[in-house]
Formats: sequence, C-alpha cells, structure tokens
Amino acid sequence: MHLEKTRIMDEKAMARAVARIGYEIIERNRGTEALCLVGIRTRGIYLAQRVAQKIGQVEGEQVPVGFLDITPYRDDRRGEVLEDTTEIGFPIEGRRVVLVDDVIHTGRTVRAAIDALMARGRPQNIQLAALIDRGHRELPIRADFIGKNLPTSKSEMVRVKLRECDGEDYVAIYAEEEKN
Repeated sequence: MHLEKTRIMDEKAMARAVARIGYEIIERNRGTEALCLVGIRTRGIYLAQRVAQKIGQVEGEQVPVGFLDITPYRDDRRGEVLEDTTEIGFPIEGRRVVLVDDVIHTGRTVRAAIDALMARGRPQNIQLAALIDRGHRELPIRADFIGKNLPTSKSEMVRVKLRECDGEDYVAIYAEEEKN
C-alpha cells in the first residue's frame, strides 16, 4: 500500500502548467495548422482536452482531440487479444500529433502509444506532452513539453488526480507503507 507523502501541485499549479504546455505547443508549431492532440487513456484524455481548450482560447480555433487506448500495444500484454477502444475522429496522416499523458516514467507507455498511432497512419511528426516527468527511463524517450520535472525515487509513486475522473485536481507523491 502507498501512503500520500507530499502534494506537489494543487489545482492552480496544474492549470498554470497546462496553460504553459499549450503556449509552448503553439510556439513550437508556429500556430495550429495540421496540429492535433491525442490523449493517452485515461488521464491523458482530460489533459489533452484542457490543453486544446487553452490553445483554442489563444489561437481562436479549435484543435482536434482524440484519445488512444494503448492496451493492445503494451509490451507486458503480448499474446493477449485485447479490445482497442481508441477514438480518433480525424485522419492523422500528415498531421503534427501531440501525444498527451499525465506522467512519463519508464517510456514504455509512450512507446506503445507511438506504435498505436503508427498503426493508424503516418503523421508528419509526433511530439510528447506530459504533465509530470518523474525520470527513471528504460527507453530513449523524452517529452517535448513538460508541466513539471519531478525527480523521484523508484520506491515512490506519482499520482495525478483530475476533477473529470477523480473529483479534484492535484499531484502527489506516495511512498510505500512501511511494514512493522
């Protein structure tokens, strides 16, 4: 069991990080032409919607948002037949796709997301936005847009809570409960 150790971000800090990510995406891509956001299920979906809303406020036009179910592409689920519940209602061919996730850790989720995207077409490029980068990569993957770098120990967990699925917004570090 993990016990909450430290709250790292509250609702306002998360909103600022989402806004900053939105601005950085606009700057790096010189606007929104051929841009789309794809959230990695579950919390990446809501973060992608929030970033897209911020981009829309700044640029005056909506950026398409889809969501990706990486379950069938995970390397720890090989050989299993798994339902793919991805919902991307626009072509990704030739687009600049920004994958959005809550926490980047080992890089395996992102690898699976890239495989899932490439199975659907050939984007112009793929960029990565993560609210939290906690380090400890196992693959050579890095985020292009980061809300907060949060060095952690391997025994700690980072949890992102979002109002849409958890009832409130915050980020916390959890430590394993010590056994007596």
